[in-house]
Amino acid sequence: MRITYIILFLLIGTSQLTKGQNIDINIVREINGNRTNFRDNTFKTITNSVTPIMIATPIVMAVVGKLTDDPQLAKNLTFFAGSMVSMGASTLVLKRVFDRPRPFEAYSDITKLTDGGGGSMPSGHTAAAFATATTLSITYPKWYVMAPAYTWASLVGYSRMYLGVHYPSDVVAGALLGSGSAYISHKINEKLWAKHRPKKDLAYYNSTGE
Repeated sequence: MRITYIILFLLIGTSQLTKGQNIDINIVREINGNRTNFRDNTFKTITNSVTPIMIATPIVMAVVGKLTDDPQLAKNLTFFAGSMVSMGASTLVLKRVFDRPRPFEAYSDITKLTDGGGGSMPSGHTAAAFATATTLSITYPKWYVMAPAYTWASLVGYSRMYLGVHYPSDVVAGALLGSGSAYISHKINEKLWAKHRPKKDLAYYNSTGE
């Protein structure tokens, strides 16, 4: 459980470090104030892609698993589900704990370009994107999966600042939370499947090298 305490420490530290300082809002002002119609549409599309990609990911995993007769398909799907549940629950709790106003709420010069519900810390969209990217990277540890997954997740984080609904520290906290939730879920999932694996599933035993 050490990783859990490390993540919580980093999340709290990220929030407290920028509290009362100008660096957070100055970065948002620089990003949010340097807008064009093309950028507006691009980053709105990126930020709106989170939910569809979260829904599509387990579907794609299931299809690929069926086509390749992957013996660990069920294990991978429970890993993804666990990552999303732990990330979502943690995000809701932390938003209530920090109860931080969003940039457009606290500063009149910040333009809100998309919806944002609840508190600002941490960024839920960023957490979801990084949880998805980390889950995919652990499940399919190939560069052609990891590179686009984390690039997309990083762009989601940037889009939340560009659209005026999050500070940089919110985005960093969301990235840590999402990645950490996926990592912890992976460890828990591995232990659960090792303990309750089906005795007659020879494919599973072969896939784990036992």
